[in-house]
Amino acid sequence: MEDYTLDTEDGRLEALRRMLTIREFDTKAGEYFADGEIPGFVHLYIGEEAVGVGTCAALEPDDYITSTHRGHGHCIAKGLDTKLMMAELFGKRSGYCNGKGGSMHIADVDAGMLGANGIVGAGPPLATGAALSIDYQDRDQVALAFLGDGAVAQGQVHEAVNMASTWDLPAIFLVENNKYGEATPVEKQHNVKQLSDTAQAYDIPGVTVDGMDVTAVTEAVEEARKRARAGDGPTMIEAETYRYNGHYEGDEQNYRDEEEVAQWKERDAIESFKERLLDRGELTEAEFGELQAEVEDEIADAVEYAQNSDLPEPEEAYEDMFSESVPEVEQFASRLRTDGGSSRGDSQ
Repeated sequence: MEDYTLDTEDGRLEALRRMLTIREFDTKAGEYFADGEIPGFVHLYIGEEAVGVGTCAALEPDDYITSTHRGHGHCIAKGLDTKLMMAELFGKRSGYCNGKGGSMHIADVDAGMLGANGIVGAGPPLATGAALSIDYQDRDQVALAFLGDGAVAQGQVHEAVNMASTWDLPAIFLVENNKYGEATPVEKQHNVKQLSDTAQAYDIPGVTVDGMDVTAVTEAVEEARKRARAGDGPTMIEAETYRYNGHYEGDEQNYRDEEEVAQWKERDAIESFKERLLDRGELTEAEFGELQAEVEDEIADAVEYAQNSDLPEPEEAYEDMFSESVPEVEQFASRLRTDGGSSRGDSQ
């Protein structure tokens, strides 16, 4: 997939394509999970497409992201290959993690995707570490952590934000507030009006945006990226969004009613962005139909690729568990221990 920005017509059409791709990918993932072809757990991103796509449209190709257990959308928004993703869900050797990670653990470090994660709130510490490496090497990048509303209460998240704020690291913390931490309404988890209000404790900007509006998300992330690259430290962005499916596939969803889901679907991000492009004359209904058909073909090919790929052999179970030591990392850690971090970058 091409890099994209919402500043151009081609970029806006690519953003629409990626949102459609996320929805089709996760629709099929849900179907094949229900049929028993996909093992483990599956958490779908359907309904939240504008957050992942709007975010990645504002990032540079070499920026880093960390993800969550609901990471398919983040992967596709960042440009990962849907064939390798689907193969990973199917547990096949040709998947991104050789079939050993599954739905919750897709990663492609070369693409800047540092990993989806089954541990709630595990992404922010990784993003803060990546931001520290950027700062130390004085590179023109940022590291962005996606996290859910439930993760905001996790201690490791606050540790990560605190460190990034204290050291003015080029990090962004993007909270996808989909209104439920598993089955618990957000107002029963937190005693703040907006989750972005928690940023005040770290003296960093806290911004709340409409997560069903891809443009609003992009504008917020663009501003946060500028701040981070100027050396002014991190920003916390809360994107108010909604997952149409349950917390996981098989969730009985007895904590919310059909009327609530229907009200959110009336604000569907894909439909509203499509209408915006139609109004601007950048898209016709016929072209949208062609785009949708192309996306359906792509995901059908991804499923076929996954189904025809080989399973890893049992003796491969303990392969890829550890990596060789990296001298640069050991050197950096040693310097931090001896000087308390004063060697971080020329600007420190």
